[in-house]
Amino acid sequence: MVYKIDPQADRQYIEEFRRCPIGRHSPGLQRVLHIMRQDPSGNQVILFCRKPFEEWVLATMPPDRRDPIVYEGEPVFTSREEAEWEIFRRRWRLLTGESINLPYRD
Repeated sequence: MVYKIDPQADRQYIEEFRRCPIGRHSPGLQRVLHIMRQDPSGNQVILFCRKPFEEWVLATMPPDRRDPIVYEGEPVFTSREEAEWEIFRRRWRLLTGESINLPYRD
């Protein structure tokens, strides 16, 4: 069985992740995150810590892991949680075609 994200049914997990991007998650959110972490193209958006506990940027691992990782210069995140939220938003858009237009914190 191939699991997919159902944008209608799984939308409920967006706010759960936004409230707590790191830590324990409900079984439903765990399922969604598991799906998100398996990009069918082989590319994988990852988080890279430039300065420990201070700066994070996003990067893309290529399908052939022998190829270099491509780092994004911007944006630079000052919290890991905010960076995780951006990865979640990008993966959601990739897998559902829908954009999440919510900031990490209101």
